[in-house]
Amino acid sequence: MIVTEDYLDMETEAFALVQSIMESDIGQNYCAAKIALEQDEAAQAKIHAFNQAKKAFEEIEVYGKFAPDFKEKNREVRRLKREMDVDEFVYQYRLVETDLQTILDEVSLTLARAVSDTIKVPAGNPFFATGASGCGTGGGCGCG
Repeated sequence: MIVTEDYLDMETEAFALVQSIMESDIGQNYCAAKIALEQDEAAQAKIHAFNQAKKAFEEIEVYGKFAPDFKEKNREVRRLKREMDVDEFVYQYRLVETDLQTILDEVSLTLARAVSDTIKVPAGNPFFATGASGCGTGGGCGCG
């Protein structure tokens, strides 16, 4: 790609859009929730325990029910996931993350539709139906 003055102008405007989003209430709430989550030791311990259990389960998952301790490890992963999901910091982070993702999806869709109605726009939220192509493969799987 040849970098032109038009490209540099668009890049500058894109950075201004990012700055505007991050300075909005939603952007500020996201940053605050992310920092709070990162600084909460109990939440971090739950996330770490879940990731460790998930990794251990993934190592035996390919063998299915024939693997030793398959059921127990599967139950442990689900238990730790529930424990992590009900943590207040994780819950708040996911709420504001979803709000931010919705804004980003809407911006992406608006930009794409300004160019052409046929441009596929992958959406981070499967329930964001207006103009989303589904799984983000560009329609290759046929779900969009």
